[in-house]
Amino acid sequence: MTLSPDQTILFDLWGIPLNATVFFTWIVMLVLTLGSILITRNLRPDVPPNRWRTTLEVIVQGIESQIKEIAGRSDRPLLYYAGTLFLFVAVSNLLLVIPGFEPPTASLSTTTALALSVLIAVPLFGITSRGLGGYLKTYLEPSFIMLPFNIISEFSRGVSLAVRLYGNIMSGAVIATILLGVAPFFFPVIMDVLGLLTGMIQAYIFAILATVYISSATDSSTDSSTASSSEPAHPPQTEKETL
Repeated sequence: MTLSPDQTILFDLWGIPLNATVFFTWIVMLVLTLGSILITRNLRPDVPPNRWRTTLEVIVQGIESQIKEIAGRSDRPLLYYAGTLFLFVAVSNLLLVIPGFEPPTASLSTTTALALSVLIAVPLFGITSRGLGGYLKTYLEPSFIMLPFNIISEFSRGVSLAVRLYGNIMSGAVIATILLGVAPFFFPVIMDVLGLLTGMIQAYIFAILATVYISSATDSSTDSSTASSSEPAHPPQTEKETL
């Protein structure tokens, strides 16, 4: 039993050994790219939506509503980023039903790369929203004494994301291997169903946690300040005051 697709070398590409993690990551990216092209190729108002387009709209609207509930506002860049994370992890886990497919999320290198992307995205979103000085000031809150603890907390988030996703995917794979060895004719169907359910839950949790971390780094007072500035400076005068 291989504990990680990193251990499986499929073939050599120009003298470079290509393991299953890299190969199946390319497969997932190809599926997402081709699927996006096929679904959105007739994305025009005069073309009635089909089943795939309706499904995609439901997914996008669901992610957008979750972001609005967490961040308190609509955020298109965050929608693109969190949606991409969700679709990549979900498709990686859903393709597990194909015989011979090894999900790249079962590799610690993949989950670490996903967690590092979140660690990079958090300051980028924070600086874009608050400015460089405003974001760096958050590391000194509530006092400058908390600076080292805030830095440690920032990196521990990435470690927890990587280990959480890898641990859940690997635990399911190990349990499936054990059950298949005990009763190979009964448990495959059950484990496939449980694998699909677990994969979707892990994709949802990973995207939600990334959204929470990024939202905490952005300035949520922008909308409120904009709304307050759009209000008139003086209340409208009544008819009695005018007279």
